[in-house]
Amino acid sequence: MLTTLRMSCKIVELIEKRITCPYCGEDWIALADPSAGSADYVEDCTVCCRPIVFHMDVDADGELKMLIPVREDD
Repeated sequence: MLTTLRMSCKIVELIEKRITCPYCGEDWIALADPSAGSADYVEDCTVCCRPIVFHMDVDADGELKMLIPVREDD
């Protein structure tokens, strides 16, 4: 599913991915922005509020290939 967010005259398409928190084990929806390419970023779990490191892999065409959540202390 795509979510569209308008930011200062630029439309950014966010991709919704269901992930499982590596701390509490709860599932929730993370929003990924593949427009900037592959990246690592930190986002707090919406359930337990612990910091999750996301490894995002984007191909040359700008398509999201992987979004891997891991514990910050791993």
